[in-house]
Amino acid sequence: MSLEEFPDYQPRPPGAPAALDGVRVVEFAHFIAGPFAGTLLANFGADVIKVEAPGRGDEFRYYPPAAPALQDQGAPYIWANRNKRSVTLDLKTEAGLAVARDLVRGADVVIENFSGDVMARFGLDYASCKALKPDIVYCSVSAYGKDGAFAKRLGFDTVAQAESGFFSLNGYADRPGVRAGSPVVDITTATMAANGILAALFHRARTGQGQQLQIALYESATLLTGYAPMQHLLCGFEPQRNGNDSPDTSPTAAFMASDRLFYINCGNDRIYQRLCLEVLERPDLANDPALAGRDGRMERRLELFDILQDIFKTLPWSYWQPRLVKAAIPSAEIRTLPDALRSPEARGLDLVTRIPHPVLGWIPHVRLPLRMGATPAADPRPAPSVGQDTDDVLARTLGYPADRIAQLRDGGALG
Repeated sequence: MSLEEFPDYQPRPPGAPAALDGVRVVEFAHFIAGPFAGTLLANFGADVIKVEAPGRGDEFRYYPPAAPALQDQGAPYIWANRNKRSVTLDLKTEAGLAVARDLVRGADVVIENFSGDVMARFGLDYASCKALKPDIVYCSVSAYGKDGAFAKRLGFDTVAQAESGFFSLNGYADRPGVRAGSPVVDITTATMAANGILAALFHRARTGQGQQLQIALYESATLLTGYAPMQHLLCGFEPQRNGNDSPDTSPTAAFMASDRLFYINCGNDRIYQRLCLEVLERPDLANDPALAGRDGRMERRLELFDILQDIFKTLPWSYWQPRLVKAAIPSAEIRTLPDALRSPEARGLDLVTRIPHPVLGWIPHVRLPLRMGATPAADPRPAPSVGQDTDDVLARTLGYPADRIAQLRDGGALG
């Protein structure tokens, strides 16, 4: 795939501050939820130092597909780890642990997502890190929490999706529930972790006190079920799978034009009226008392869907789309991901650009959604190779002399 179709990334204004300038994060994390929380902080200027095991490093590096020239950076890893520095430390050696402790002493934030008591065995749990840096903000990401009966149980995004009931909400009523194709639980967990870290840093700025944060994949998966838990707990309602239809509004569903599939969302009575009068030119549907209110349309939604489908299939999307937009009907062509990344909407937002890469020349960059006027996001840097920045961090960040770095390397502490 050529990247020439995408524009070059435009750097941030010279001299503009970043929101997290001066904040240092030490990341003892792998796979997605912990590392992506670090990436979110790095995006706004934090110095994120990723500590990896010598050799293979984070196992997520090897998730496919990968560019042939990059042996330790698959596309998923590149997405989850930009704007970081990578240091390799053998935490099974006392010398490696000594370096890790020095990193913690100079850090504002520690992120870890190891299961059970792994960090405690290394002497890098919250209590130990607080002894090194009393005001440290320490974020623990796990599957089921760091305490209790399930603390040592491993879990991944899709496991949390299944156990939380999230599967049961997705798909069609006549088939078993399905997972989301994207790692939505990991992304949500990372977003919540980053929000918690920012809140803790704000608290520390006011009081001088650090704290420990905990977030579990299971909790994030429950959050992703939206308002369904409240519907059940308050009213006894058990949500069902509805495919592309909505259990709350009508007509909200996918329809087929003569050439392609699209989606409309009639979230209230006014939108339904505009759909019938301005798009379909069917005043009989607009004026039907049985269809005027949401409840009536929900009761007769299958009949209404058939009527609408018979109309929509007569003409192409190029006819319906401008009419839907003009009438302010929330609607969209149902696209593939490749089409979406090249869409006018994506181009209008400068969502996809390209940035320089030391091996490949260029790699794509998909911008994170939040834009900040006074403190724009940091200019993106490619994800690091395993241990790429070890010497730089030890020399410039920790101030180690060259002979000590050489001694650490010779002794195996750095791999």
